[in-house]
Amino acid sequence: MKSKNIFKKSTSDKRSPIKAPPLRSAGQSIDEEIHRIQSEEIGPYVAMILFMFLIAVLEWWKWFRDLPPKPILTSVMSLILIAFGITKIFSFRKDIQNLRLGREGEKAVGEFLDRLREKGYRIFHDIVGGDFNIDHVLIGETGIYTIETKTYSKPSKGAPHINYDGEKVMIGNYAPDRNPIPQAKAQANWLKELMVDLTGKNIKVQPVVLYPGWFVNKIPKGVKVWVLNPKVLPDFLEKEDTILDKNEIPSIASHLSRYVRNLQR
Repeated sequence: MKSKNIFKKSTSDKRSPIKAPPLRSAGQSIDEEIHRIQSEEIGPYVAMILFMFLIAVLEWWKWFRDLPPKPILTSVMSLILIAFGITKIFSFRKDIQNLRLGREGEKAVGEFLDRLREKGYRIFHDIVGGDFNIDHVLIGETGIYTIETKTYSKPSKGAPHINYDGEKVMIGNYAPDRNPIPQAKAQANWLKELMVDLTGKNIKVQPVVLYPGWFVNKIPKGVKVWVLNPKVLPDFLEKEDTILDKNEIPSIASHLSRYVRNLQR
């Protein structure tokens, strides 16, 4: 009987059928930050709590078995470290809650923006640039738009209004800890320079800040940064002049898509 030689390729000889990594989704950077906090910040404290709990249980087990134990000293040490670990874990709770709120806002705005594809816009989510990210990017006949999503809990009483005078934003009667206007301008300038490098074209990039769920009072004319509720963004886009030919848009979007995919690799 002849033996059969079966040749199997090793794992190193195989390759993925996916030629290019997928584009990033809305809120992906926030998801990654939540995962980092849970694994790198909270994880060690959870492990410490479990370890000290097991040590205390072991000492008490020795005591019940008439072995020479030291349960009181071990338990006191365990309680101190467990209390410290729980305190540290709860200190990250607010951070994660705020991140989750921001993630929900980015995903909701992302779904809303995806409807603009019907009007010929190309949509990108979560463009990473150095130590920051741009939540969303629109590319259409009226130019390129960087979109920063800001999600805040609304007050239980009163109308949730946002005022913008062209320089600063007021959320109700309070100014946010960080003025989003300089951030939005910096993102637009960065993308404009990137598109020059990628396409050789100096294309207008309009910075936009969106506040989902909030009523944004009428903004002054001629402001450099739009501050809007997502629902009124299409009206602003329609009023803009056409600066790109329809045939240019796929090429520009393709350059940005390759940039994003290369970063993913």
